[in-house]
Amino acid sequence: MEILSRVKELMSININSLFQKSEDPEKIIDDYMRMLSSDLGKVKAETASVVAAEQRAKRALDECEAEIAKLQRYAEKSAADGNEAGARTFLEKKAVQSEKLEQLQTAYDMAASNASQMKQLQDKLVSDIGELEARRAALKGKLAAAQAQERLNASSSIHGDKAASAFDAMEDKVNRAYDEAMALAELRGEKKDDLDELIEQLKKEKN
Repeated sequence: MEILSRVKELMSININSLFQKSEDPEKIIDDYMRMLSSDLGKVKAETASVVAAEQRAKRALDECEAEIAKLQRYAEKSAADGNEAGARTFLEKKAVQSEKLEQLQTAYDMAASNASQMKQLQDKLVSDIGELEARRAALKGKLAAAQAQERLNASSSIHGDKAASAFDAMEDKVNRAYDEAMALAELRGEKKDDLDELIEQLKKEKN
């Protein structure tokens, strides 16, 4: 079946390798999931068809087995009644049905195997899609967190620069105020010394 070859090829893709090579891993996983989802729909349709074929094969097999059992009963009853010709006729029909049964059994085994494989394939695709959905959600979360961190880093850098500039300006202002205060203190100190000298000088003159 073409769909089996298609899915086998798709499932053999190394998605992790694609992630490493791509600059946009989110797009890679989205594209891959679209392909899986599309193939899943085809697999479901094919599975339904194969399962229906399996059911038909099983029904034909059961009917043949029932027919063989019925012919065996008729043959035994005919023999018990002394009808040897009738018994042989039923046994001959049973032999034909027995040959048919082998063919029907082979057909059913093949149909059952196909149905089992298709069901497994469908389950695998559903599982992979579920896993990729979780990985895509996690990836989007990581990308959003990374983008938020980048914005935070940029904002912190801007605010940090502004804060540093403001602190520098404040520091300069404080330094200037301190220098002015010290200069004023020195000036006042000089004036006090001059005043003390003047008072001493006046005292001497009075004496």
